[in-house]
Amino acid sequence: MSVIRASDIGTYLYCRRAWWYRKQGIQSSNQTELAAGTQLHVRHGRQVLASSITRNIGLLLLMVALVLLVAYCTYRII
Repeated sequence: MSVIRASDIGTYLYCRRAWWYRKQGIQSSNQTELAAGTQLHVRHGRQVLASSITRNIGLLLLMVALVLLVAYCTYRII
């Protein structure tokens, strides 16, 4: 029994001929473009990760500022 991978389904839906070639072990003739696309996706993934980390740090700093503001206002009232 053969395992069906998500990438196989995606390749098949995008181009049945490309899926068949890959199953036959035939390499694509546009390896340069494929490598460039892979690098583009890696770079984009890093940017998404950096954005997520930056957003989380910003939210953490906002929470700390709010806690300090509440503490300051409470101290001023007492």
